[in-house]
Amino acid sequence: MKYIKTFSELGLNDLPLVGGKNASLGEMYSVLTEHGIRVPNGFATTAEAYWLFLQHNDLVEPISNILKPLDSQNINQLTSSGKQIRELIMHGSLPPVLNEEIEQAYTELSHEYGRLIDVAVRSSATAEDLPNASFAGQQETYLNIHGVDNLLNACKRVYASLFTDRAISYRVDQGFTHMDVALSLGIQKMVRADIGSSGVLFTLDTETGFRDVVFITSAYGLGETVVQGSVNPDEFYVFKTTFKDGNRPIIKRQLGDKAIKMIYASDNAAGLSTRNVHVHKDDREKFSITDDDVLELTRYAIKIEQHYTALHKKPMPMDIEWGKDGKDNKLYILQARPETVQSQVLSGYNETYTLQQRGKVLSTGKSVGKKIATGKARVILEAAFMHELKPGEVLVTDITDPDWEPIMKTAAAIVTNRGGRTCHAAIIARELGIPAVVGCGHATHEILNAETVTVSCAEGDTGFIYQGTLPFKKQKLTFDLSKKPKTKLMLNLANPELAFETSMLPSEGVGLARLEFIINSSIRIHPQALLSYDKLDPTLQKEIDFVTRGYSDKRSYYVTKLAEGIGTIAAAFYPRQVIVRFSDFKSNEYATLMGGQQFEPAEENPMLGFRGAARYPSEEFSACFAMECDAIKQVRNNMGLTNVSVMVPFVRSLDEAQNVLSLMATNGIKKGIDDLNIYLMCELPVNALLADQFLEMFDGFSIGSNDLTQLTLGVDRDSGLLHGYDERNDAVKAMMKMAITACKKQNKYVGICGQAPSDFPEITSWLVAQGIESISLNPDSIMPMYDVVLKAECEKT
Repeated sequence: MKYIKTFSELGLNDLPLVGGKNASLGEMYSVLTEHGIRVPNGFATTAEAYWLFLQHNDLVEPISNILKPLDSQNINQLTSSGKQIRELIMHGSLPPVLNEEIEQAYTELSHEYGRLIDVAVRSSATAEDLPNASFAGQQETYLNIHGVDNLLNACKRVYASLFTDRAISYRVDQGFTHMDVALSLGIQKMVRADIGSSGVLFTLDTETGFRDVVFITSAYGLGETVVQGSVNPDEFYVFKTTFKDGNRPIIKRQLGDKAIKMIYASDNAAGLSTRNVHVHKDDREKFSITDDDVLELTRYAIKIEQHYTALHKKPMPMDIEWGKDGKDNKLYILQARPETVQSQVLSGYNETYTLQQRGKVLSTGKSVGKKIATGKARVILEAAFMHELKPGEVLVTDITDPDWEPIMKTAAAIVTNRGGRTCHAAIIARELGIPAVVGCGHATHEILNAETVTVSCAEGDTGFIYQGTLPFKKQKLTFDLSKKPKTKLMLNLANPELAFETSMLPSEGVGLARLEFIINSSIRIHPQALLSYDKLDPTLQKEIDFVTRGYSDKRSYYVTKLAEGIGTIAAAFYPRQVIVRFSDFKSNEYATLMGGQQFEPAEENPMLGFRGAARYPSEEFSACFAMECDAIKQVRNNMGLTNVSVMVPFVRSLDEAQNVLSLMATNGIKKGIDDLNIYLMCELPVNALLADQFLEMFDGFSIGSNDLTQLTLGVDRDSGLLHGYDERNDAVKAMMKMAITACKKQNKYVGICGQAPSDFPEITSWLVAQGIESISLNPDSIMPMYDVVLKAECEKT
């Protein structure tokens, strides 16, 4: 056939012939199916067929004349011109030879599957899916097309969609001449995801560019709902490095609400081939794919990325669409293209945005990007009114689709009720380099039209819309690592949502990862409330049920969420060491967790009470501590993240230390197993005074200068009445020196993870002079302290 190429005849070199999307499909079908990756078969019309269509209907000159005077910034003119061209195309007819070849190819494809099949009809422009331009959703896709007549009509409609308003505008912005871009049609066997699930995956983290994860989104039904942003999908992250070693490193799962799904429509008066229906509540509260599905998709993603990287002879992160067939329960790859945003970011510097003041939170959702923007909110409920958005305003709407693209580029930021990190609004926001917060739920009701807001995507996975104009700081930090300190500079990191980004700072790992943040922000429920769920008040049970939906039981929820938080930090810094401190909540802090009040004592001074190592063996808490141990085992054994070490806080005596180590061993956490290091947090004077005896039981110390200062000087660090007492006091320095000397004498690890080095350069210099092995700093302090440490080392020699 002259104008048709089957997928088996195509490869990446055929981009000028069939466009990027179809060339990529041909490449995968021809090569990667041999490696166990399922790709539904299909065929493509050539670019020459498109030109034949235009010539057959004498459309080249009329289209050119309409486009010549067009100002794509003029929305009314853009709308009018696009409509004229599309009407010209729809009134045309396919050339007979093209009609015949499409019918023949469709018949042959149907014979392959043993029945008259339903197909997807997609566009593949000769300029799309390039490494620097995604052309995401610029042309139309038609799903569940059945029969020759419907197929031929859909083909013409896809041709017309080359001149949607958004496609015309996008080509102008990308610098493509309209009449130099041809359209290939991709006709592919449908996967019955309408009764299964589908989604999009990336072979990197879309927000930070972190390359060592596969990021998967998933929802029920056909994938258009995920791409369009009409659902908030489930999300999964898998760590590539240890996955390749045979582990199961799903380091994050997030349940989406998946309120609707797109399914096949029966023949009806409107002639629709698909429709959206509500998802049953029980299904919404379950993950739409299994862990095994997640890992199989990861295997596909890694193989595809490796193949494209080898072809292009450079790293090639990929953007991949997939579907799970509800009939055969198998996974299929539907499209693959180069990722076009993070892969273009220059290395060598880190641009950071820091919010300097917080205010009233109007709405929250999933953050896209790492930036902050301010502006007047423009709430637009329908696309018909999109022209009301003025340059520099914050667009607040339900969802966006490609029709919104011409005006989105004028927005300071984008906020949507619906959508996940792979939806249309998110993709376009990344390309435009503006912050977006998607999947807010009710942003269009929570944010008033014309009120000034601050949109912050600089605080992790959660994006915030604050009332008013809040001050923020923007910095570009350049990294010159030609000189590297001998003293290890590590990071204090509690929030897993910041792990990927902070891992790109010049550090030797994480000197302190506190479990409290994960428990408080991700788990949110007192561990004993989960273990004693059957004895709780029904109202509290209902609240806990909502938070723990998607998990098989309450205990596994706690262990899994804790393991995911630890695993995310450990994966971000792998193979660098990550020191995880067991929980050190005070009783008043534990009481604020859901269900916590009935399990916590009322203490006059919780800072000096039932905390740290004293808790773990107690009757009230030993079963809770066992869950912490199980989470560590899950991270090290199942995820393969053996770079995790553990640290025991607030140990008051040698007996207490021995009791905790014995309890840990009972729970499968034992020093030396798979090179596990167990450290003591040296934060009480007794730890420094009896350092030699403590070090016989532990692999080293990490100095907690905050509590060490409090207990050496008798100053309650929760009190605001006393001032002028800090780590620079000679008595505190004497305690720290005792600890450092003891560790060096026994050749044991010694670091510091307290606040002092982040706050006081003179303390940092003093610690270097004492020969400390590592200094763990807050992320915003590591660059300023880099030079301080280098200077101190120079003075020491």
